[in-house]
Order: sequence, then C-alpha cells, then structure tokens
Amino acid sequence: MLLINNAGVVGPVGALEVQTSAQLVRAVALNVTAPLLLAAAFAASSTAERRIVHISSGAAHQPIAGWSFYCASKAALDQHARTVAADATPGLRICSLAPGVIDTDMQAEVRASDPARFPQHARFVAMHAEGALVAPAAVAERLLDYLLSDAFGAQPVADLRDLA
Repeated sequence: MLLINNAGVVGPVGALEVQTSAQLVRAVALNVTAPLLLAAAFAASSTAERRIVHISSGAAHQPIAGWSFYCASKAALDQHARTVAADATPGLRICSLAPGVIDTDMQAEVRASDPARFPQHARFVAMHAEGALVAPAAVAERLLDYLLSDAFGAQPVADLRDLA
C-alpha cells in the first residue's frame, strides 16, 4: 500500500508581516495538517506493508527569503518522517523526499510572484529560461522507482537527486 502526499502551496509569499492569518491557516491545512492526518489514517488502516512518501523540498533545509511558511511547512514534513521512522512501526516505511526543481504550475506561480516580496525571483526566472527545471514525468518515474525499491525508507529524509 502506498501513500504519496504531494499537495502543497508555496504562498503566502513575502515577509512575515505581509502574510495574513487566513493565508497561513489555509497553507498550514494543506501543507502540514492534511499530510499528517492522511499519514495517520493510512498507517492505521492495515498491518500490511505500507509506504508513505511526503513530497518535501530543498527549502526544508535552506531558508529562502519570502518563503518562511513554505520552508517551515516542508521542514515539518521532514521532522514528521524522522519521528515516524524512529517509532519503528512494523510494516511501515516513510520518507520525506525532496524531488528537485520541477517544471510545474507552482514554479510558474513563483515566477509570477512580486519580486519585491520574493528576493530570489530572478534566480527562479533564470532557471526556467535556462531549461534547468526537470519535466514532471521524469521526476515521477524516478520517484516511483525509489518508492517501490528495497531502499525506500532507509533514510527518513532524502533528496531524489542524491539517490542512485
């Protein structure tokens, strides 16, 4: 049985003082609360082998100005995976996996964001212009190969780009 927690939002974008309570509540619900609730229900659903992957981000480890919420939410998923792995529940494997920089709608949203609220805006525009974003299908194939491999869950937090 597999659970892939992939939903998420990058916003609200901007320094903490410009983020509204409503934006933060929505983002926490989608990026943190939903994956943790789904993981708990999934883990309790069976005693068969279960695998959970949280789609994380390099932003969980690297602070990015304007993304305080996004960075914190991805770090929360990483810590959740570490803790669940430490619980050593029989038949349950988990990994919070950073997939790399993918050419998704979220990346388009980042490029469309206000540069005044996002200091690294130019970097993300350049990555797109230079063809540095990876196609979603290629990432999905690598992610599924890893998720189905014997190595899955050996590291509770990993980066897909670093896996063989």
